[in-house]
Amino acid sequence: MTQAASNVAVPLHTPVEQVRVNRHRADWRGWKFVWPFALVFVFVFVIPIMYAVYISFFQQRMIGGTRFVGFDNYARLLHDRQFWSAVGRVALFTVVQVPVMLFLAAAMALALDSMKLHGTRFFRISTFLPYAVPAVVSTLIWGFMYGAKYGLVGSFNGFFGTRLDVLAPGVLLASIGNIVTWEFTGYNMLIFYSSLSTIPHSLYEAASIDGASEWQIVRAIKLPELRGSLAITVIFSIIGSFQLFNEPSIMQNMVPGNAISTYYTPNMYAYNLSFSGNQSNYAAALAIAMAVITMAIAYVVQLRSMKEQMR
Repeated sequence: MTQAASNVAVPLHTPVEQVRVNRHRADWRGWKFVWPFALVFVFVFVIPIMYAVYISFFQQRMIGGTRFVGFDNYARLLHDRQFWSAVGRVALFTVVQVPVMLFLAAAMALALDSMKLHGTRFFRISTFLPYAVPAVVSTLIWGFMYGAKYGLVGSFNGFFGTRLDVLAPGVLLASIGNIVTWEFTGYNMLIFYSSLSTIPHSLYEAASIDGASEWQIVRAIKLPELRGSLAITVIFSIIGSFQLFNEPSIMQNMVPGNAISTYYTPNMYAYNLSFSGNQSNYAAALAIAMAVITMAIAYVVQLRSMKEQMR
């Protein structure tokens, strides 16, 4: 060691800068990332809902202009047969179409997860592909296929000499349900398949060593794992069914006669009241009432699923 180095005094304890954290000071750094979405959410979602609630308490009259009527528009809904007819129709649609769609989606997910299906990637993409097709295009395609004088059904009738008509008023709702099922089965299948992918394969190996069959593995391991995703898909499907609009609205001009009326679904009824009947205030009340009904049903389904998961 040199003499110069030995004369340098090195402190035993070097001072360390202490960072003072003010716990009472709000940290707004997170909002810098959230504010673009929050801004769009407020202007696109919150403000329109508030405005719809606001105008639902008014009524536009030919004499006297717009007047405040309180809950008169909501009271009118209670005696509106067309409104309740539309609600009953979408309720029937939901009860029948949603279980069929989710059953097919779960069956496809179980088939893909079984590792015994060849071409898994192809089937996964092909089943999801209908969801990527716009609803307008899907409805037009199926509408031309349904035609009794043209398309697939017309060719079938001409070849076999039958009179099959899937656009008849008695089966029209089922035909629309077939279109919706074709559109959204692949989407729900991916949700189920993602849930099954989280199961460790060691459980399957342990069950196979214990002598469990494939069906016993599905019933004891896979189906219980689908409860959470099943609740999500049921809630989303109920909301989507009560918002049914695109398919019947597009097929309205493709169906002979007046099988699809202006009040075929609640959304169609609200649309025609607002843009054709000049009753935007009553249409707003109808939309708010449907939102409350849909949220109530979805909330009941969520509570029931939570109770089953806690067992």
